[in-house]
Order: sequence, then structure tokens, then C-alpha cells
Amino acid sequence: MTLFERQARGMALTQHGSVLFPGLRSGFVQIREAVEALRAAGEQQVLVLSAPPGFTSKWLAPRLYRFAERHPQIELRVAASAAYANFTTDGVDAAIRSTSHRRSREPGLSYEKLIDASMVVVCSPRLLEAARGAGQPWHRLPRIHDDQLAGSPEMPGWRDVFQAAGLDPDTAVERGLHFNSADHAVDAAIQGAGLLLAHTLLVREELRSGRLVQPLDVVLPLDRAYYFVCPARKRQLPGVAAFRDWLGAEMAEDARHP
Repeated sequence: MTLFERQARGMALTQHGSVLFPGLRSGFVQIREAVEALRAAGEQQVLVLSAPPGFTSKWLAPRLYRFAERHPQIELRVAASAAYANFTTDGVDAAIRSTSHRRSREPGLSYEKLIDASMVVVCSPRLLEAARGAGQPWHRLPRIHDDQLAGSPEMPGWRDVFQAAGLDPDTAVERGLHFNSADHAVDAAIQGAGLLLAHTLLVREELRSGRLVQPLDVVLPLDRAYYFVCPARKRQLPGVAAFRDWLGAEMAEDARHP
């Protein structure tokens, strides 16, 4: 049977070729996946992970030594990026994504929820003590803005904070420092630059250590969560599975000690 026809601008499938092509393509995909699994089962494994910069800096990086101690055979490479990784073109094996519960899931990907997201107001304890000593209410302090949150309509703002605290929303003046990176905004808050509305997960360690405090006991839940995402065909690869299990255990332990 003739499978191809030569044309002026290349080759074209015949009717018989069109019938044969889907089965062959599926077979080659399975061969490639089997070879990937065999390669991953070798003595040295490389795992490329994509994660948001703020999450990487403030939560993930300080804990990665524990993963390295438990899995010395896995070489972890973390690519910190605010953009969602393209698993086809970016050479990424897995990703951590903060995304809305209502966001449509990409076909061919496996999503596993790690933890629900929320936000809290934080500031430096020195700044809060100085304000109280001067008789200044906390809500009159300068503010720090994480501009990455501005484009997300489901994200709360200062008006939501003041409403939750029973204050006049009109006092929510958009003044203060602006950053396009969550970790930089957190660092500025630690140094006493002002109040910050931050992801709870990103400031939990700073709250535990006392580098940051909450001037009001208000937690704003979000309609989003952190997810572990990977191509479905890679979900059971040894390196991906090991990191996924370790990450889930770390998240669970972190949630037990707020």
C-alpha cells in the first residue's frame, strides 16, 4: 500500500497512511515514555521543578536540604518563575502552582491540591510598637503592595481588610511601596517599611520567628490553592513521585504548626 504521496511542497499522507498514522504515533509515544521511565530509574535522577519566586524563596528553599538528605540520588533543579511552565517546551518535569479552584485544568496534566491559600496582614514588630507608642492606629501605617496580586479579581485588597476589621473602607488609600515580587514585599515588611497583605504560607516562618507580627487577628480565605502539577504520564516516575510525597508531608507538617 502507498502511504505517502510526493507533492510540490513535500509529502502528504494517502488514505491508507492517514489510517495508519494515529496508531503509529501512539506507539512511539509509549516507547518514549517507557524509555523515560527506564532512564529515571537509573542511579542518578534529574528533576526540574517550576515554582513561583515568592513560594520558592520564602517556603521551599529553606526546606530543600531535607529532601536532599532523604533522596541524595535525585538532582533537583528549581526554576523560579511567575509564569506557568510549558511542560512540552520548557524541559520541566513538575510544577507548583497557586491557582483558582475554578480555573480549568489543562488536559494531560495531573493536579494534586497541597493546601488552601489565605492572606493575612503583617508588619515589623518594631514598626507596630513605635506606632502604638506614638498613639498612631495600626491602619494609619504606610502600606506595601504586592503588584502581582493586582491583576487577580479574586484576590482581596485593603478595603476587604478594613471591612473585616470593622473599619471605614474609605481609609484604604493606595499609598506606599509597590513591588512586583512577593518575596521582595515580605523582605520590605521585615525591615519595617509598612503593612503588607501577604499570602499566609509565605510569611508563616517569619511569624513563628517573630520577625513579623499580625496587627489584627483576621485571616482572609481565598478561592484558590497551591497545587502540585505534572504531566499525567510522568506522575509515577520515581523522582516526581518522591518529590510529590515529600512535598505533601512537608505541607501537612507545616499546617499542623501554624
